Amino acid sequence: MDIVKKLPGVKKNILLADYTTYKIGGKAKYFFEAESKESLSNAVEAARALNLPIYILGGGSNLLFDEKGFAGLVIKIESAKYKILDAKNGLICAESGLELAKLVEFAFQNSLSGLEWAAGIPGTVGGAIYGNVQAFNSRISELIESAEVLDLNSVEIKNLRKRDCGFATKNSVFKKGKKLIIISAVFKLEKGNKMKIKEKMEEFLAYRKSRHPSEYSAGSVFVNSETKIRDKKLLKEFPIIKEFNEKGVIPSAFLIESCGLKGKMIGKAQISEQHANFIINKGGAKAKDVLALIKLARKKVKEKFNLLLEVEIQYVNFK
Repeated sequence: MDIVKKLPGVKKNILLADYTTYKIGGKAKYFFEAESKESLSNAVEAARALNLPIYILGGGSNLLFDEKGFAGLVIKIESAKYKILDAKNGLICAESGLELAKLVEFAFQNSLSGLEWAAGIPGTVGGAIYGNVQAFNSRISELIESAEVLDLNSVEIKNLRKRDCGFATKNSVFKKGKKLIIISAVFKLEKGNKMKIKEKMEEFLAYRKSRHPSEYSAGSVFVNSETKIRDKKLLKEFPIIKEFNEKGVIPSAFLIESCGLKGKMIGKAQISEQHANFIINKGGAKAKDVLALIKLARKKVKEKFNLLLEVEIQYVNFK
């Protein structure tokens, strides 16, 4: 049986580049927008019945698709409801397809503090949890109480407590195993002053606007290193490393820029001149161009600083 008959609403030959912030990627043979957990379950069951590979897509940030396309079913999570569960205790439930920016705004409107640092971060709630998004010494995992998920193996809906989510730096059980689809999550925030919350949000938004490139990108390419540089020659050449060592985080942008790679282009992809931890699509860039810059940055940083940059963005190679 054709999946078109088994799954009403499924589309054919959809260009994935249109659904990513990089604007790079080939076509999905089948594409389905899941607007509820019931439709998500139906899509997964239909694909399993027809032995079709599945790829789950959120907001399309932090992601690089190959141009080869995908001979299976891409399921885009569109369920985006949200509500306050307990105003007194600051509990909010949000579905994974909700834009993270809307959750930040909703918290502000209800005088709930804790998400201000996420103002301006692209993507969805599900994607933020999947990659344990972090910024300004804050992590989304710090706010999670529980998560409702769909198990791809059993097609059962389960509830996970925070401790079962396997959160680590820019990682989680969802990212490591890729067998659990996030449906929704419960966040615990704190009651705060609405004016102060707004001030913090505007501060973070202004920082991102001034430091981060506006061109097509997937966000930060590499995870900031949490190791320390002890080499005396490097400490003398770059005195700021001492400050980084004390903070326990060495920015990848600093490492890449120090290797003289800021502005480096391969094809139509470029290491941003504004922020060296962003690789941007200057228009018509291919996945291979981005990958070549990633390889080059890792090679040069390894040679100069003896640090191997950890890639943050997810490369999806549909071989």
